Amino acid sequence: MSLIARVARDGIEPEVERPDPEIVLAGDPVHTTWSIEEDGDLYSGMWQATPGKWKVSYSEWEYVHIHSGHSILTDTEGNETHLRAGDSWLIRRGFEGTWECVETTLKDYVILA
Repeated sequence: MSLIARVARDGIEPEVERPDPEIVLAGDPVHTTWSIEEDGDLYSGMWQATPGKWKVSYSEWEYVHIHSGHSILTDTEGNETHLRAGDSWLIRRGFEGTWECVETTLKDYVILA
């Protein structure tokens, strides 16, 4: 096994799911995940969402890099953060609010649970 891994979807069977209907606020978002690495509490890969809006509550820390699309994270106080192609963000434990996928969004992620 190589100690260097390319972050790409090639050759990885994706997991396709929808968020729990109880947290969906708009649309019918579909989430597709290409898991590349799982090592204890560390997870990484690529994730894509189609348009919709759902509630989020982060108990983990996440680094994201947006490849394409447009999403909006809104906290419980109404502060919006737009995530667009080329952006990189940290989402810290304790963030609560909504994730709205305005345009199908593809991101790299690294999660520390």
